[in-house]
Amino acid sequence: MNKKLYETELKRLQAQLVEMQAWVQSTGARVVVIFEGRDGAGKGSAIKRVTEYLNPRVARIVALPTPSERDKTRWYFQRYVSHLPAAGEIVMMDRSWYNRAGVEKVMGYCTNAEYHRFLHQAPIFERMLVEDGIILLKYWFSVSDVEQENRFRSRGEDPMRRWKLSPNDMLSITKWEDYSRAKDTMLVHTDIPEAPWVGVDGDDKRRARINMIAHLLTQVPYEQLNRDVVVIPQRPPSGGYERPPLDEITFAPDHAADVELQHAKLPKRKSAAKKTQ
Repeated sequence: MNKKLYETELKRLQAQLVEMQAWVQSTGARVVVIFEGRDGAGKGSAIKRVTEYLNPRVARIVALPTPSERDKTRWYFQRYVSHLPAAGEIVMMDRSWYNRAGVEKVMGYCTNAEYHRFLHQAPIFERMLVEDGIILLKYWFSVSDVEQENRFRSRGEDPMRRWKLSPNDMLSITKWEDYSRAKDTMLVHTDIPEAPWVGVDGDDKRRARINMIAHLLTQVPYEQLNRDVVVIPQRPPSGGYERPPLDEITFAPDHAADVELQHAKLPKRKSAAKKTQ
């Protein structure tokens, strides 16, 4: 997707997300958005764009770590329940209880009994959430094997994104078909009318973000609210306050000045083409 067109449409959709957030706050709605999919499919970057201009007190991201030994002794869904939204909140789940249907199944982190119990209980659990009034949206980000491998290699060469690679990510290449079978089985059991799965083609990240956000906005019945205009008051006259001497305050070193000085010392690049008069 053309970058300029993408950025224009993304800003338009993000403005609508802000309106949606205001409606959620005003009405006390509860929204859960689940982001699942293959490693490298673009879930994280989509979440980043969804939440970029939202109030983190209203829209929060839940990305749970590996379950503790205590977590393993509890009802599987129990560790997720405490992260569900209260009135006026939106929760974005960067992976969710569906870990059990994917990585835990493929990597052998759960027993067959635990896996089949999950497939039976997940639809029941989700129907309970929807019945209680929660708006539950589930997105599956797909990516081709070629594009996934390209993104892994790009991350490995980028020190700013290398942390995104894990041993499980590498194994997802060798276990591609196992993950495919697990996904297909998961969809058969959990693609329910009350909370259907929505697929997002992640090979084109820009298109994937636009499609996902646009769909989300159609699933939340928000309305644009007539909000009060914020009036900035005039500053009152001084009451005699005097600021303490600045030399008594410890400021952060002026690293910006050092950067500017170093930049000024760099040789100026000559234009390749001569300017015509």
